[in-house]
Amino acid sequence: MAEAFDFVAIGSGTAAQVAVHRMADAGKRCAVIDYRPYGGTCALRGCDPKKMMVSAEEALAAYRRMKGKGIEGSVSIDWGDLQAFKRSFTDPVPEKQEARYERKGVATFYGAARFAGPDRIAVGDRELSFSHALIATGAEPRPLGIEGEPLLTHSDAFLELETLPDRIVFVGGGYIAAEFAHLAARAGAKVTIVQRGRILKAFDPDTVDWLMPSFDDLGIEIVDAEVNGVTKTAGGLTVHAGDRMIEGELVVHAAGRVPAIGSLDLEAGGVAIDDGRLALTAQLRSQSNPKVFAAGDAAANGPPLTPVSSHDAKVVVDNILEGSGRTPNYHGVPSALFTEPAAARAGMLESEAREAGLDFTVSAGSHPGWFSARRLNAQIYGHKVLIEVGTRRILGAHLVGPAADELINVFGLAIRHGLSADDIKSTMFAYPTAASDAGYMVG
Repeated sequence: MAEAFDFVAIGSGTAAQVAVHRMADAGKRCAVIDYRPYGGTCALRGCDPKKMMVSAEEALAAYRRMKGKGIEGSVSIDWGDLQAFKRSFTDPVPEKQEARYERKGVATFYGAARFAGPDRIAVGDRELSFSHALIATGAEPRPLGIEGEPLLTHSDAFLELETLPDRIVFVGGGYIAAEFAHLAARAGAKVTIVQRGRILKAFDPDTVDWLMPSFDDLGIEIVDAEVNGVTKTAGGLTVHAGDRMIEGELVVHAAGRVPAIGSLDLEAGGVAIDDGRLALTAQLRSQSNPKVFAAGDAAANGPPLTPVSSHDAKVVVDNILEGSGRTPNYHGVPSALFTEPAAARAGMLESEAREAGLDFTVSAGSHPGWFSARRLNAQIYGHKVLIEVGTRRILGAHLVGPAADELINVFGLAIRHGLSADDIKSTMFAYPTAASDAGYMVG
């Protein structure tokens, strides 16, 4: 006989956590299912452990910038020690998550979940019935359809490397490739990125251009070619890209991710898909099974960011508990590229604003002479801010340089809440800080 639950979450990452805890707080009987340790991608295999490791890169970069300017000595990254530091955060996560669920009376199941009917989920030889279910399984690497694809390493495995290979090739040129390439190169590896066309296409082209000298300084080679295959050789692996053959001990898949929904037997649950994605209403509910919702990367409705997963989960819970018809609002959500230096964006790209027919001005420039960069001896510091004519609202902001990942939140706040350039200019920020540059960045 199936065990009955009000709410079942498939996955244990940010979206599942937020939704399950809110449903449990509302007195609902809840269950969580995952075939991996509890915690999800961000806490265990993604943004959090990545940022832990980037901390070492930031420290080394700061040392190199300031060497001869009051700092002396020799500094390098010890990969093994860095892994131990990272694991001091990640290792306790699953047990902490399980303890939180236990305190709230949430049932926990371990194994691969699959639908066994429109209101049933099977986990091994057990079956759960539900009033509502949430698909929060995250994303997985996009199939490339190339020869030798199984030879590629995925990003989660890169973050678990016990030793760093001497030569690493990244297939794809998005944020994962850029961030890991910077980290690996600073730790001593020879790094190549293979990407057809411009890298970092999700970011403003001018800020990417300002960032590119950092790749050159680290000796990162960027090959503009399409990857045709990967073969194993006596010395490691060979990436075949156009007319190039690129050697490496490790080849990392960094060519995009897709919703991880292929193993759920969605057909048995009456959950429709459309072009490889869940077919959802604007309220994140399955179009074909009103008992089923999705959130986060599995929903693929908004940007693939942890705050979006949390926001989606709150929308789902509101719609289940209140029937509110609430829809997600992703307006002004900031995102950051944790290279060193960092880049960040919030709101519209300049090309998007022009395609939308908006009337706006652009305040932009590269400013390594500004104090925020000068005090750190940083050579890369730039901004581009789109300001609507008339209202003076901020339409988009694009930053690169020291503290770009923090300063972007000022602009994200302004965009989301309709603040104008004049509101930012009239705000007295602590000085001298990166935030105090915001007023100058809006012209």
